[in-house]
Amino acid sequence: MIHTFSGETIHFDLTYKNRKSMNIQIDLYGNVQVQAPKGTTEEKVLQLLEEKWERILHKRLEMKERLNGIQKKVYDHGETFLYLGNSYPIQIFEESDISQDYVVFQEDKLNIFVKQLEDERIQTALKRFYYQQCKALVEKSIKTYQINFKVKPRSIRINDSKTTWGTCDAKQQLTFNWKLAMAPMKVIDYVVVHEMCHMVHLNHDRSFWRLVGKIQPDYEQQEKWLALSSWKMNV
Repeated sequence: MIHTFSGETIHFDLTYKNRKSMNIQIDLYGNVQVQAPKGTTEEKVLQLLEEKWERILHKRLEMKERLNGIQKKVYDHGETFLYLGNSYPIQIFEESDISQDYVVFQEDKLNIFVKQLEDERIQTALKRFYYQQCKALVEKSIKTYQINFKVKPRSIRINDSKTTWGTCDAKQQLTFNWKLAMAPMKVIDYVVVHEMCHMVHLNHDRSFWRLVGKIQPDYEQQEKWLALSSWKMNV
């Protein structure tokens, strides 16, 4: 089926099932699927679509970008980078008298101060910012959730892993990926809780997942965010 609203047209599949409410799903390819209870009028289906229109368009665009893969970043004014789950444009300032390049988050943008306008310097400044923010955010989260554990982490480190978001070894040493600073706080909390639970259960057995679920019941939503968004967490 096709529907046009606010100048935008979308195609969607409509199926009727034995269910109590309508549901809109968008698959990994951006296809829109609507499931509705038997007997639901087309008018009600279109009304729901229009109520969720902005979210649907945003999700379809996100899926399209994901399919296109990681795009090379441009280190210039207006390029966007993720921070705590939201995209912010960068503003670059050349300050020849500063001792070290640095980044400051200011409301709706990331201000980058560098001695010289060089891509490598801007990229390095951004990575340093994310490392620092990740350490602070992780430590804050650990402090919040420590009440659930008798054992404490022996050390907290930030790394540049290509395969993991976090690890916990047999000595209760926790390590986290610096790119977590790009994720929403709830996602950071989940990864922290996940690794802290490994201080009690080193394996991913039933006891481990019961403990994770007890502390963060919606952890599967955070895992889903990482699965769908990790491709755009780049600098």
